[in-house]
Amino acid sequence: MDAADVPQEGNVTHEGLRRAVYARGADGRLGLVPSRGWQVEETVTRQAVASFEALAAAALVRVRAGESSPLEYHMYRARMDLPLLAQASGLWRWRVRRHLRPAGFARLSPALRARYAEALGMDAARLDEIA
Repeated sequence: MDAADVPQEGNVTHEGLRRAVYARGADGRLGLVPSRGWQVEETVTRQAVASFEALAAAALVRVRAGESSPLEYHMYRARMDLPLLAQASGLWRWRVRRHLRPAGFARLSPALRARYAEALGMDAARLDEIA
């Protein structure tokens, strides 16, 4: 894409901020060009957010029924999936998957709770709470 063709339509999900996009400049070299976003990007972002909200609502029902741990709800509420939470917390996926079950979550050490809380951007004390 040429620098002059970078969309500047505006994107509500960016909240007025700009985003850097790689584009070819007049000299033919790639460089960063600021962009205010475009409609397609906004549509896809809104769909992804709606998908995570639906996953969080379904997880909340499972948590209240005792079928899942609060960690699953908080994971989706923070717009994360299993691989992303595993990477952010520095744990193997199988360990995170085990902690998504109520029995595995109940045995979490304070250190692991702190790691999850940090990855989710919340206090460790609030990890047990659900909306």
